[in-house]
Amino acid sequence: MNKKGILLVNLGSPDSPSVKDVRRYLREFLMDARVLDAPYPIRFFVVHGCILPFRPKQSAEAYHKIWTPEGSPLVVTSQKVQAELRRRSPMPVELAMRYQNPSIESAVGRLQQQGVAQLLLIPLFPHYAMSSFETAVERVKEVLARRAPGIALETIPPYFDHPDYIEALVASASDYLKRGYDHLLFSFHGLPERHLRKSDPTCSHCLQAENCCEATSPALATCYRAQCFKTAEAFVKKAGVTKYSVAFQSRLGKDPWLKPYTDFELVRLARDGIKTMLVICPAFVADCLETLEEIGLRGRDTFLEAGGSALTLIPCMNEHPLWIAALEKMVARFATGKN
Repeated sequence: MNKKGILLVNLGSPDSPSVKDVRRYLREFLMDARVLDAPYPIRFFVVHGCILPFRPKQSAEAYHKIWTPEGSPLVVTSQKVQAELRRRSPMPVELAMRYQNPSIESAVGRLQQQGVAQLLLIPLFPHYAMSSFETAVERVKEVLARRAPGIALETIPPYFDHPDYIEALVASASDYLKRGYDHLLFSFHGLPERHLRKSDPTCSHCLQAENCCEATSPALATCYRAQCFKTAEAFVKKAGVTKYSVAFQSRLGKDPWLKPYTDFELVRLARDGIKTMLVICPAFVADCLETLEEIGLRGRDTFLEAGGSALTLIPCMNEHPLWIAALEKMVARFATGKN
């Protein structure tokens, strides 16, 4: 019988908050054609001429604010999730980051050494986006084709509204939802609008109408925006939330990104009289720079300066037992051939 194995893949992090390591990370991340989707000469000029001379120092300062004694919060949490799955599964479980370490190449090598012939890839991205889910999957395929062509690959599809994911998400937020608050903001990672159009297999649906995400279309299978709305809808239905809205964070550059922008919404909501704000970031399964620093620190300051009284960041699912259980179910279905 062919031996089976599991590969968890998240986005990645610098090896340290030093400017040198942050520059190395940003170079690899931004030179990915699925992230900065411009022709190579333009991408090279923008990254090396406009971003890397300035951005690493600023980003390093942000990483210093959230770095732990054990290392990057994203990597450390992902390693703890890996360890828990290893404890529960008879199959080998490896962890990789799309950018930097632990690398996909090293993880595939370890799986190969353990005799794995059938591999389940679990992208730690609930929603489909070319700059996260797609690039991780395609990179794993490239590495397997080059280093381990005999390994058969199966990939967990986006699970943005899967009952197990929603149940874990709601459970991880339940203690915060029980407290008094005026408004819950869903802050999803943003994308350039052009990414949605490029991912639209019909080339005629995404962003063509105000309610395009509500219409039935093959485009929704790869539409990040529609999937984010589905997550929010499923969450509020299960949690019984009524006071909420959706926004998108982390934009880069001057091109239009998905709206409304989180930082603008924090100001607008504060000025509209919202005093106590909860923010949840469902696109991230583990806390990272974008949650801890961008929302938990800078976002909070933005909200308070605009007149709000308190902003609380709801932590990501991280190592919540129901999130581990959801992953364990994915693994169990693969083990029995029921995926």
